[in-house]
Amino acid sequence: MAYASHLIKHSKKLRNVSSLMRHEHAGLVRWLSNDFHLSSGKRNVIEELNVQENMNFDNGISRPNLKTTWAKQADVIKEPYMCSPLQNLLLYFPGCVSADESGNRLFLSDSNHHRVIVSDGNGKILDSIGSGPGFEDGEFESAKLARPAASFYDDEEDCLYIVDSENHAIRRADLESRVLETVYPKSFSKKNNSIWTWIMDKLGFRINVDARSEEFDSQPLVFPWHLLKSMDNTFLIISRSFETLWVIDLVSGEMKECIKGFPNILETCGQLIAGKISLLKQLPIDYLKQQTDVNCSLKEFPYATLVSNLTTFENDIVLCDTVAHRVLKISRESGACSNLQLSNFGILGLPFWLSFPVERVYSAAGASADHIEHVSLLPGRVDMRLNIDIPMDTELVEPLQEGCIWRQARGSATVILGAEDVVGSSEKAGVSQQWYDELDNLAFSTPGLEMATEEDNATSDVNYQDERLHIDCAVNTSPGTSELIIHAALYLKLRRHLDLEEGGQQKYAARIADILNPGRGKGLEKDSCIQLLLKSNCNLRDLIFVKPLHLRINLDTLDHPKADNSKDIILTDSAIEVNVSL
Repeated sequence: MAYASHLIKHSKKLRNVSSLMRHEHAGLVRWLSNDFHLSSGKRNVIEELNVQENMNFDNGISRPNLKTTWAKQADVIKEPYMCSPLQNLLLYFPGCVSADESGNRLFLSDSNHHRVIVSDGNGKILDSIGSGPGFEDGEFESAKLARPAASFYDDEEDCLYIVDSENHAIRRADLESRVLETVYPKSFSKKNNSIWTWIMDKLGFRINVDARSEEFDSQPLVFPWHLLKSMDNTFLIISRSFETLWVIDLVSGEMKECIKGFPNILETCGQLIAGKISLLKQLPIDYLKQQTDVNCSLKEFPYATLVSNLTTFENDIVLCDTVAHRVLKISRESGACSNLQLSNFGILGLPFWLSFPVERVYSAAGASADHIEHVSLLPGRVDMRLNIDIPMDTELVEPLQEGCIWRQARGSATVILGAEDVVGSSEKAGVSQQWYDELDNLAFSTPGLEMATEEDNATSDVNYQDERLHIDCAVNTSPGTSELIIHAALYLKLRRHLDLEEGGQQKYAARIADILNPGRGKGLEKDSCIQLLLKSNCNLRDLIFVKPLHLRINLDTLDHPKADNSKDIILTDSAIEVNVSL
């Protein structure tokens, strides 16, 4: 009876809280509708949102608490596809940078793309940490971050410590094993790795019973941004506005101290901050003012918020330009400034915001694809050549790499990656015989020679000739219907013209906005994109951006032709070309 009474009392409290939250939400909706004079369409959207929220509250579903770091962050971070035209830039708010000079490596926090790019001093991309927004440990290709900020390279461990700002956590990337793990808060780093726990976590039913502690609740790590290492091997984590400093021992995973107020922070790490800010003396004052957040300006150190934007690398200063979405190299001797030209984009793979779920691709309207082709043919091998005209006034920054392409066949077709990977032979062997032939090839092939051949043919199915992009693909088909879906990320920039001197930047910005935001007309979104591009005050012809490519080829495969003896079937080799204009 006592336990039942406790449950009744607890349920009444929950109903009271739910009623209060529903009342506050309704008041917010009325305030938005009355004060902003919304149109009938927008008001209907808000009313639908109000109804949906009421249903959630009535069903006992509450939204996660953003102020506590022990909340399930995967439920908080949900980004819509193509949420911003600027998302298709190569770098989208590169917030912070650190370096490993002995290993010739730079670590760029591509914050709004939720990844950390590893490159050499010349900009060649070596690796990428993070697959998209979320909170998940694991290998670099599957791990998830939420707007990573400052980082620190530990030479002894060959690890990179990363401030995961919107997950309110500190992550550690082992650069040798290529595994990302959470080191603070401790509750996320000591997870049960059983398959059942993984399934429950994916379904959203995992309960973080041990996620709280008195120390953790009293001084939570909320939206950290900067990271410095002190002499006593403790990490100094600072909020972006320099209002809070957390002193954390990442070896033990415990928070030692929490300091409030910028004057008190200066007493603890003023020398470290001053040493970094001294590197900014070579930059123009106007440029520094453009990079500094006005709301976070500090009188004692007006550019303290830029301490994580730069690092020293050999004889240069590497600086993240968050306004122009680029990375600069400034010579410490001559003061000459140049862009860090990133290359080897195949390492980045297909960006997460281009990887639509298969169900949405299958059920999407035709307008969502750049090109849809319908083909009827006989069963067998089909060699396809895609002839792609890139947007006018643009050029490829580098040849399209295989890592930037995603293919999938649905239905009665199977994709063959690489035009030279022929399954079977001209003698039309059966499936079982083909399987045994593959085993024989694996058993008697030389590993070294085979690896060399794979490297030579890594980009054999992607080439660029006569100002058109060609992608070769092959599929095996059987009777029935099937669909081939191809996604690719094309890295482009504007061609250099000599006839656009007056108003060139305005025209360049408008052209880039059209490419980044196709089919949206001349609305507010396009105008805001143009203004953001013009705000960068850089040569827009050097700006690298991603053009998504989405193709769907529907294959209608007829029945097998019969041989003369009416028993054997005949497989036919076919070849088709598909012309696409972006």
